[in-house]
Amino acid sequence: MESPRGKMKPRKSADTSLQKLCFQAVRTHFTALGTEAVLDLPTPLLKDLLPHLTACQLDEVQPALNKRGLSTYSGWAEILRDLVGLSRALDFRTEAEAKHEVMLRLFTSVFYGLSNNYVLKNSTNLKSNSFLSSAAKSIHHFILIPCMHQALHTLTTNQQHLLVLLEKHVRSIHVSHLLLTVRKTQTVLYVLHRLLDHGITTNLVVSIDSALDLAWLLHGRGTQYINMELKNLFTFPHVLQTSPASSRAPVESTASDNQSYDAIPCKRVKLYSESEEKEEDPSGVLNFTLDPQILCHTFSPCDGPSAGACTFGQITHLEIRTCGPDSLKVLSFSLPTFFCLQSLSLHSKSIFRELDVLEFAGALQQLSDSGCSSLIHLSVGLLPHVGLMKTLLNASRRLTSLCVEFQMAIWGPQFNLDHAGTAEPDTSELPLEKLTVKIIQLQTDLHFLTSVLRRSPHLASLHIAGMRLPTGCSQSQLLSTLSESNHSLKALTLEDIKLCDCLPDILKLLRGCMLEELSFNDCRLLERCVNPEKRLVELVAALKMPSLHSLSLAQNRLAKNVCVLAELFSGQSQSSLKQLDLRSNFIQPADLLEFAKRLMIHPPPHRLTLDLRKNPGDRDPETWNMALKRLQPSSFLLVEGWKSTDTMVDHISNM
Repeated sequence: MESPRGKMKPRKSADTSLQKLCFQAVRTHFTALGTEAVLDLPTPLLKDLLPHLTACQLDEVQPALNKRGLSTYSGWAEILRDLVGLSRALDFRTEAEAKHEVMLRLFTSVFYGLSNNYVLKNSTNLKSNSFLSSAAKSIHHFILIPCMHQALHTLTTNQQHLLVLLEKHVRSIHVSHLLLTVRKTQTVLYVLHRLLDHGITTNLVVSIDSALDLAWLLHGRGTQYINMELKNLFTFPHVLQTSPASSRAPVESTASDNQSYDAIPCKRVKLYSESEEKEEDPSGVLNFTLDPQILCHTFSPCDGPSAGACTFGQITHLEIRTCGPDSLKVLSFSLPTFFCLQSLSLHSKSIFRELDVLEFAGALQQLSDSGCSSLIHLSVGLLPHVGLMKTLLNASRRLTSLCVEFQMAIWGPQFNLDHAGTAEPDTSELPLEKLTVKIIQLQTDLHFLTSVLRRSPHLASLHIAGMRLPTGCSQSQLLSTLSESNHSLKALTLEDIKLCDCLPDILKLLRGCMLEELSFNDCRLLERCVNPEKRLVELVAALKMPSLHSLSLAQNRLAKNVCVLAELFSGQSQSSLKQLDLRSNFIQPADLLEFAKRLMIHPPPHRLTLDLRKNPGDRDPETWNMALKRLQPSSFLLVEGWKSTDTMVDHISNM
């Protein structure tokens, strides 16, 4: 006779299949059922239903569910799994983050007519004006693709309501392709003008290396270089020679474009007089396109009480992801009067030349000396040597956040200190609160960093990656400096740094500060250790600080020693951790099961977000799943399918 337990399995499977069919029916006939009928479902059923709903349906039920204290995160996360894969989806851990990413990706795909599996499967629900309108209200970032001018043209004709919505909600624009060399240039520039100068957008991300396009984007939006002074931005002969626009015929005139578009003239004043407008530009590339205000004479006016003079909108956050020498020169020319700029991020695929960086630092100095600077965050890379960090700090003394990335150049002499290394050391206090230093393939002296740390008593966040020291040197000096000079430190991330010989200094630092976030990623904590378990026990004892809520020990080859981490929550002094990152630690299923058993005895006081990605769970799936099941009551688990062969390659590469 079959056991009762044996009889239950088929019924449970049938119940699950029936429930799934019902959920699919709700999804298919959602409109006919009505939102109220769906919301009247019992809470447990509603939670199970969410991953089966479309983006439009989730957006519709979310306000009511949020009022009831229910999150739609599981639904947005399920869509993200379809769009970007499981591992990437897990990086968006809140309802707001997951929803924005979904809506941004779907809006971009549907608006520009791009295809992906999710859009194809849900084309009936997505390819409608109602979806685009809903998505436009949910996104705060807009990706401008100039070559898709037909889609952008609809914003000036039959979808002007969508442009108005984007004006009200988009705070950041990403320009991903050249602006002034595409067909229908005026349409592209007009959409940009509406968002930058009429909407609430203050953040600009540029992924192109075009001095001409950058000049148009910066012109008047925070600098005093307006009207005829714009031509000064194009006095660099090499800019004009290398600019794609300068090698072709001048950009289409206003008159020709007026004939191309059936639009009502905007009720705004022109920037230039008729005589100025007709004046020939010696470069042959300026013409109408460089002034956004003239665009308002071609297209219909904006809605709202802005029928007067068309003013420039301010750019407070600027990020240039592909910054070449010409773009850097244009930026340096505008920077001295870029008074509204609060955050500036520059990254080059190749290493910046030292002379260009020094010229940029000179422009920073002029901005700082003006007394009107708002710049407090600066990010620059790739820099040729570490001495330039002090140069940038001395040029802009109001910075509270600095991120610098260095890469050793394969040409010319290498530097460890700035040119004033032999002069009196600067001991003046810096207002730095956040510092990120990344070094690629560069062996250097610690002095360039420790001298800055001693001048930064208000430092709250520090991230150092890739620090390589000469043979025989230790990172203990860095840790000692932090213990002595940076008592306000709340977040510390050390990445790809050898710390296996620094345990006493680590313990001293942990016992003398009130860290809230700590990351030792790929720091070889247990390397060449006779008794790794004992070392980890000492570290765990020091980590039981009440302030610490986030800990990352990713890529440290903890392996079987992971069990020791369960002691964080044992004894009278328990850890208050809420996030624990154990990725890429070669944790075997049996070791994870032992960790889970110990955690059941001493569960964390808060539900723990436990990241177990990139560990070889497929070595013994049954044991791995058993461990996960025991961890679930106390932890929110971040896991993914992973091939042991890939894990082994990753493991060996770090040995």
